[in-house]
Amino acid sequence: MRIDPYSLELFIAVVEEGSIARAASRSHIAASALSRRIADLEAAIGVALLIRSPSGVQLTEAGQHAYSSARSIHGQLESMAREVQSMSGQIAGVVRLHANASAIVGFLPERLTLFKTRYPLVEIALTEQISDEVIRACLDDRADVGISASTKAHAGLDSWRFVDDPLMVVLPPDHELAQADSLSFAEVTRFALVALQAGGSLDQTLKEHADAARMPLNVTVTVNSFDAQCRMVEAGLGIGIVPTSAASAFAGSRNFVRVPLRETWGSGRCLHVHAPRKSSRLKAVQALIDTLIDTLIDEG
Repeated sequence: MRIDPYSLELFIAVVEEGSIARAASRSHIAASALSRRIADLEAAIGVALLIRSPSGVQLTEAGQHAYSSARSIHGQLESMAREVQSMSGQIAGVVRLHANASAIVGFLPERLTLFKTRYPLVEIALTEQISDEVIRACLDDRADVGISASTKAHAGLDSWRFVDDPLMVVLPPDHELAQADSLSFAEVTRFALVALQAGGSLDQTLKEHADAARMPLNVTVTVNSFDAQCRMVEAGLGIGIVPTSAASAFAGSRNFVRVPLRETWGSGRCLHVHAPRKSSRLKAVQALIDTLIDTLIDEG
């Protein structure tokens, strides 16, 4: 039986995407070629791994076991390659970075540009996740470095403060609150809100404080990104509460007014860098952590 690592990687992509076509697009391979690879893998193992239908694919019972094993094997091969690269004396290889949306839109582009200037041989595999998923990926060792808005201490992780990212209220210029110097949460909740995806750290924060104050949230529409949230505000569907990073990235035109949220939990919001706690780290991973922290120090 001969099973090559690339076929396992493609099999994992198919399972995660739920579709051969989407997995092919993600893996930059023709769908027909990917399908043949999966068929060859099934032939090598001797059992069907996938149930194919016009709507996508599902795992067979054997496929579920194969998927779990494939992920483990693929992870071990990646770790082996990265450890060997780290021993070469050069800072090179791949660093798996998971980060929340506000870090990606507001702070990471410049930080990663600096990092790539310092370490051109390192590839950053960046994945956007909500903060809870960033933490989970670090704890599961699926991410080497994470950036989140989580304020909880987690056993098994080292964490460092990254940047301040206080909350702002985004409003159309003609809104009756637009001239305020700052706004309380109670003032904001009197109006219709454009909310961000359920389950994210910002969504959880707003719901927790609304419940604590017994103030209902009048949500008119929920979206999955900061740019969509700001576009909905621009269209007059409501007002939004967003991190300063997102307000700067997506609400910089004259169609928006940005007003600070006058709450300790809003003004004190910051992002943190996380990494799995280990006795030693790959050189490229440590270099990224050091660069992120050094950048903060350099900026005062």
